[in-house]
Amino acid sequence: MFAWEDFYARLRVFTLAIGVHALMAALVVLGTMDWTPFREPKNLGLTIEAVIVDTSELKRQRDAAMEALEMEERRRQREQELERQRKREQEARERREQELEAQRKREAQDRLQKLRMDQERKQQEQRDRQREELENIRRQREEAERQTRLEAERLKQIDARKEQELLEQQRLQREAAARRQADEEARAFRAGQMATLSDNYQAAIQQFVTQNWLRPPTARPGLRCTLKIVQIPGGEVISTAIAGRCNGDEATRRSILAAVERGGALPYRGFEDVFEREIDFIFIYDGD
Repeated sequence: MFAWEDFYARLRVFTLAIGVHALMAALVVLGTMDWTPFREPKNLGLTIEAVIVDTSELKRQRDAAMEALEMEERRRQREQELERQRKREQEARERREQELEAQRKREAQDRLQKLRMDQERKQQEQRDRQREELENIRRQREEAERQTRLEAERLKQIDARKEQELLEQQRLQREAAARRQADEEARAFRAGQMATLSDNYQAAIQQFVTQNWLRPPTARPGLRCTLKIVQIPGGEVISTAIAGRCNGDEATRRSILAAVERGGALPYRGFEDVFEREIDFIFIYDGD
């Protein structure tokens, strides 16, 4: 639209310029033309009248036309400048509007991008949380399974250890019972041996004292006299005394004590296991 208006304005100015120049050319031609008629002049004795063309008027008109042309040109230039100014302002407004629109679009896109990124971030965070929760659940399940296996293994070991301990206890009980039985048997055997040995020891002492006894005339069969004898290892007698019931008279008692001391040492070799430092010995006499 602006191109056609500019074209018509230029055409109008161009036409006006051509018209002014044509007018000026016509005036110049008219002012310089020889207006003598084609017929031969006759000397009629008439006064010749000369036509004088005022060129200053032509010049004024020409200047006026040029001034008008310049004014028209300046007006046209002003209109063109105003038009260009309006066009520049319009273009500036359009550019500003385009820039504002582009900025709004960019801001909208930025907001949309930010919203999308926020959504993606939140979704990623949610996925990460879910993944972490699943991983925690998996670890807890594995830990629970491991603890279950450990507990089962521990219980199995406890059962095995209890069974082993029970077997060991039973074995120890059997061994203890066997040892007790063996000990009892040994003690019984030992007691039997010791009893036999003790009896033999008593008999040996009885024989020893009897052999060394000088029986007094007052001694009667059925004599029973308990003696307290103190000795040291080897059988050496330290002391002897009547320490209990004795149915003999004083002479008989002294003779029995003398018989113990006369021997010097009681039987010892072979009787070490039943040796005692202090013994209660019952002297017996039932007659020859």
